[in-house]
Amino acid sequence: KLIETEQILLISSAKTKEEIPFYYRIAGKMGFHKILPARLLKNSNFVSNWFFGAASAFDKQLLKQILLETDPDFLKWAIDKVVCWDNRSLPKNVIHIHGSRDRILPARFVKWDEIIQDGGHFMVFNRSDEVNALLRRYL
Repeated sequence: KLIETEQILLISSAKTKEEIPFYYRIAGKMGFHKILPARLLKNSNFVSNWFFGAASAFDKQLLKQILLETDPDFLKWAIDKVVCWDNRSLPKNVIHIHGSRDRILPARFVKWDEIIQDGGHFMVFNRSDEVNALLRRYL
């Protein structure tokens, strides 16, 4: 919107408000996300592992490290931007790569162009070969 682009490649994302799950939008309108303590969201546990799709010991350790190093204020800001996302215009020249098992932004809510079977939200790490093959196809 701000700069002209030749191509946009989105991975595990949402292009418009309609691609954000309705339950996130409801939580955003009600302000539920504002009462969650950031330290609770930064804890790596079976829930965060499940949501992100971190299954192996390596994935779980990496997610734990990422969450530990994420600034709590940034995390709260990012969650607010997702649950209150209001974009209605579809960007031009966008290729949307999504995982079929993304639990944070489930594939059934988004209009994806390329799907990575069994890929979760963490697929840029644990399915990087498949993601990179798709990126090479479009670059």
